[in-house]
Amino acid sequence: MIIGVDFDGTCVTHEYPVVGKDIGAVPVLKQLVKNGHQLILFTMRGNADGGMIQDAIDWFKDNEIPLYGINKNPTQHMWTNSPKAYCQLYIDDAALGVPLIYPYGERPYVNWNVVHDILVSQGIIK
Repeated sequence: MIIGVDFDGTCVTHEYPVVGKDIGAVPVLKQLVKNGHQLILFTMRGNADGGMIQDAIDWFKDNEIPLYGINKNPTQHMWTNSPKAYCQLYIDDAALGVPLIYPYGERPYVNWNVVHDILVSQGIIK
């Protein structure tokens, strides 16, 4: 599968413009890649905001998680001119139904323990 993954609030806590704290995404993302899935970093961070997207890209690199694409599917230009990155699954703290942790006084972020269990139950990771 091609899986779009948001960054702030999804891979790390919400602390934009800096990179937030670890929330348990790394082992699950590595399992996805190990199971043959391709990850697209699908984030609002951009180059115009002081290059903050590079911090997200570096997070993936530092955690040895390969990216298939950054804010776009690298092959979809062959069959569509849509600006939306084509993915078969999106993991995003703003997505309806994504399990979240609600820390007191902070913005919620993805609960990767529950996401892991969902991915296993659906046979997406083993």
